[in-house]
Order: sequence, then C-alpha cells, then structure tokens
Amino acid sequence: MYHIKDKDFIRGKVPMTKEEIRAVSIAKMEISDEDVCIDIGGGTGSVSIEMARFAKNGHVYTIEQKEEAVDLIKQNMEKFEIKNMTVISGKAPEDLPQGITFDKVFIGGSGGNLSKIINYSYENLKEGGIIALNFIVLENTFEALECLKKSNFEDIDISQIIVAKNRKVKDFNMMMSENPIYVISARK
Repeated sequence: MYHIKDKDFIRGKVPMTKEEIRAVSIAKMEISDEDVCIDIGGGTGSVSIEMARFAKNGHVYTIEQKEEAVDLIKQNMEKFEIKNMTVISGKAPEDLPQGITFDKVFIGGSGGNLSKIINYSYENLKEGGIIALNFIVLENTFEALECLKKSNFEDIDISQIIVAKNRKVKDFNMMMSENPIYVISARK
C-alpha cells in the first residue's frame, strides 16, 4: 500500500491534510483490512480516501459541512475508484451516523464542536478502537487533551510535526517550513 501524493488530489480551495501529516495520522490509527472508520471534517477527502484504501474490506464514513468540499470528496472518490466510502453532507455532531460502532475515528475539523465530537467518538468507538486528531492551533489541542482525559481515553500520544519543503532559488534549494501540526492519538 502506498500513500497518495498531494498533487494527485483534486483540490479546489478546500483545506487538505498534507501527505506527510496524513501518513503519520493514518499510521497512528493502525488501520486494518476490515475496519469501519469515520473521518469528521472531510475537507477534500484526502484522509478518508487513504483510510478506505487501507480498510479495503471495511467501510469509511466521512462527514463534511461545506458543499464545495462534499463535491471534491466525491470527485476524488471517483478519481481513485473508492467504493467502500459513504459521504455525509452535514455538520458534526448532529448529523453524524447513529447505530454504528467504529474501529477508527479521525477528526480533522470540528466546526467549533470539538468536545461534543470527542464525546460522540468515545460513545461510538469499539473497545480498543483508536482516535486520531489533527490541530494547527494550540487552543484546540488543549481542549482536545482535556476532553480525551475526561472521556477516559487511554494511551494519549501527542506529536508535533513540522514539515519543511524545498523551494528552488536559482540552482539552490531553500527549505520553507509549513505550519506545525499536532497529531494526537488515543485508544478507548
């Protein structure tokens, strides 16, 4: 299995989890063949599409509230021939699926409802299931940590990832840093 390059996704103006952060987040979730997963805040679908490729005999749900993003997710599903994925156009947590227990949960966006989404995740995650969250701002990182502790998640792991990419300046390579991203994972 290989990861998809950023340049291969149909992008538009919708935020996307970059490939290095995607690779770490997906590795932290330890996705297996038959997992049932959910991506909350789907964006372009980059994370959920890669999740679906790892859980090829499982299923991935992705929820996104912005119509432009929902359209991009569907276009990317078609481009990468993803059949084991359901796109939900709606807002979390109120439009999240009910009656489904998940093996893995990814939170890439919360729309200001982070604590409710973490509570939903705990209630709908199988015992031993893994949650992974990505943040760019400290306030969301701290809120997530407090919510994870209050919800009794275990093995909380925090990584700060700073990626620098080269930019050509004449015959030289100058490294340009991206924003640091916090990748948090925990187990129920």
